[in-house]
Formats: sequence, C-alpha cells, structure tokens
Amino acid sequence: MKQDRRDFLKLTGLGLASGGALSAYAGTSDPGQLPDKRGPQVFNMCNYAAPKLSTVRIGFIGLGNRGMAAVERMNKIEGVEIKALCDLRPEKVAEATKMTAATGHKPQGFHTSPDAWQKLCEMPDLDLVYIVTPWALHTPMAVFSMNHGKHVCVEVPAAKTIDECWELVETSEKTKKHCMMTENCCYDFSELLTLNMARQGFFGEITHCEGAYIHNLQEYVFDKERFYQMWELKELSQRTGNLYPTHGLGPICQVMNINRGDVMDYLVSMSNNDFVMADTAVKLAEKDASFKPFVGKPYNGMMNTSTIRTKKGKTIMLQFDVSSPRPYSRIQLVSGTKGAALKYPEPARYSQGHEWLSPEEYKAIEAKYTPPIVKKIGEMAKQVGGHGGMDFLMDWRTIDCLRNGLPLDQDVYDAATWSSVGPLSEWSVAHRSNSVDVPDFTRGAWKTNVPIDISMEKGGNTGVKL
Repeated sequence: MKQDRRDFLKLTGLGLASGGALSAYAGTSDPGQLPDKRGPQVFNMCNYAAPKLSTVRIGFIGLGNRGMAAVERMNKIEGVEIKALCDLRPEKVAEATKMTAATGHKPQGFHTSPDAWQKLCEMPDLDLVYIVTPWALHTPMAVFSMNHGKHVCVEVPAAKTIDECWELVETSEKTKKHCMMTENCCYDFSELLTLNMARQGFFGEITHCEGAYIHNLQEYVFDKERFYQMWELKELSQRTGNLYPTHGLGPICQVMNINRGDVMDYLVSMSNNDFVMADTAVKLAEKDASFKPFVGKPYNGMMNTSTIRTKKGKTIMLQFDVSSPRPYSRIQLVSGTKGAALKYPEPARYSQGHEWLSPEEYKAIEAKYTPPIVKKIGEMAKQVGGHGGMDFLMDWRTIDCLRNGLPLDQDVYDAATWSSVGPLSEWSVAHRSNSVDVPDFTRGAWKTNVPIDISMEKGGNTGVKL
C-alpha cells in the first residue's frame, strides 16, 4: 500500500507528540524505548479511592439516545443530585429537566452555544461530569472537566488517538480525578459471572480470550434522526480499523487482569473491503441530496479482526463488524488451562472438558459463582433496565463507590488501553497488517497493580428509587 506514513499519522494522531519516531510503531522489539512512554508516572490512579461524597452532584453533557437514558437511570439512584444538563438542542434539555423535576431535581440548563458545555464544567458545585456525546468530543470534554476539578464518566471509546489516550492519563494523574469510561458490558450479568469464576480459579490460568462487536447498524447509521448530524456515519466513512473495540474487549481485559498483572504488548489488525455501505450511500443519495457527501467515501471494511499479544504471552482476538446481516455477538470466549466459557450465541455456556456443561450444571455454576454485586442489586437493575440491567448496574456501582470512597472498577488506564486499539488497528491495517506496539499507559505499574475488587465487602449502601 502506497501511503506517506507521516501523513497517515497526522490523520490518526498516532505518535505526533512523541518526537516523531515513527519506527516505534513498526514492531520494535524494545517497547521500553517507545517515545510515547512519557516519563515516570505522576500518580497511580489504579485502585485510587477519592474522598467520600455524601451526595454526588452530576452534570450531563449530551442528551441524545444514550444520554437521556443515563439521566433517567441516575434519576433513580439515591445520593445523587442532578445539577446540570447540556445539549445543543434546547428541546432535549427541556425534556430531561422535566423528567428530573418530578423527583425533586432542579438542574441548570445549558444549550445557548456549542461551547456551553464548558460553562457546565466550570460550575463549582459539581462532582461528576457524565459525557455522552459523539466520539470526537469525548477526550476534550473529559480533560476540560478534570482540569476543573470534576470526576468524569465518559462514553466509549474514551479517545480516538494515541495522543488523546495519553492526555486522559496525564490529566487524571495530575488532578487525581477519576476518568471512567462507561463500558457497560463489564456489568453484563454473564460477564460478571465469568469474571467471578475466573477469580475463583474455575478456568485455571487464562491463556486466550475472544471478544467482538458484531452488530448490524446500517439501519441506524443511515438514519438522519438516530445519530445527531449523522456523526457515526461520518466516522465509518473516514476511518478503517477496529473503531469500536471496547464492548468486546473490556470484560475480557478484566478477566485477564490487563494493567493489573499483565499488559498488552503488540497488536496486528486486518480489515476486508466494504461491500455494502458505499452502495447504500449511493442509493440513498439518488433520492435524498443530504446523503451526497457520503458518496465515494472509503468506508470501513465490513469485518476487522485484530489480534493482541500480552507481555505474559497470552492472546486476544477482537472483531468489529457493523454492516453484515448477522446476529448480534460480542463472542466473549474465555479459555484457560482448566476450562472455558462462551457467551454467544446465547445461552452462555461453560466447560471443563470436551463438552459444554448441561443446563442443570450451568444452574449450579450460576448459584455458586454469582458475584455479590449481582445478588445485591441485580433484580432492581433488571427492573430499571438498560441493556437488560447492566447499564443501571454500572451507574449504581459508580455512585456507590464515589459515595463510599472506594476505587472505581474501571480507571483511566483501562479507558486509554481499551480505546487505543482503535487508532492502533488503523495503523496496522494501513501498513499491510504489520504489528504495532501497544503503549503501556501504566508505565510499568501493571507489575504491582492488583485486580479490581468485586467482592462488595465494602459499600453497597446506596439505595434505589423505583
């Protein structure tokens, strides 16, 4: 593939602030010499417990599909005060204001200009900014929020470039403010069960995992009302790689203790061609001129497959496909020296030999290994909903940790590492699937960081308003 490497790096943001040593991303055998290893760690945010907050005062930026749902969920959690709401559309702010007023909240609205969100972040009486906007805004808003003394919950992916990943890490360490990417799939009941089983040794030593985001989104991305100003279609028509890695990757990184005992080493990525999206854009443009800007674009391939090797010699396979007419799947395969798990196609199943366990044996496994967080709040989460309850479980857990001064389940290193697969895969695809080193955002702290605590021995006293 003929392409100027420097021009490509300018487009993707890879390595620009790291001194321009481009060979560092061509599979160097000495990751310790990577120019983006930006000096010593300022403060280790892994397992950091911020001071307790009796009430968590929240401001929301972005009130589209997922943003409005987040407001609705937080509206049902005790110990929360919804203080501010921001969106470019005044009607969305009015809708969310009406919803929260019914439970006694009196949020201030921000919608007068594109930079109104900055006024929200500057409010002195906010503790947490919840960011649910198009991808390109995630890092700028998260960094601005932390620099103004706020913890951050930011939608996936948290960053689009390696520079942005580092900016999140450095800002979180400097300000000692949490930056949690709201990877809801880590709170899926099946994934939590598998994680607890892994912690209890059911699978032995985990050696290989597989994850994915396989979800036919054509109907959504070509819908002018679904994504504001069709921002997701713009992403898919401008970039080629594993653009949305974290739903499949997050849960298996927790199972494999990535950044907490092991770390990603290098990545290889390959995409096939687009056989659908470009043709769809042409057909729509024939009837609707608003689709003409999307004609002739280099759409992302239908399937991207990325493979990752860790420092301890373990492997991850990760796929991304949002245009094939296939059933939804995140794969979620966990393979160890003693057993295996596979979630999709559902129902989930487990094995410690040549055959999957029977439904009766599965029920016994579920009864034995269901983690305390699910036992405590699982049924209420199902009643509230949000992808079967995992969205609510995530928000409730986050608020409970903040109120009790506990570490969050996901930290800024997770946000950076999981998000980095997007731009790294772009580089690899553009360079005939050459390997590319994954930056160690913990700067070596992974060797002593301990795994997240899902025992629920502390906290758990935040109520729910159903």
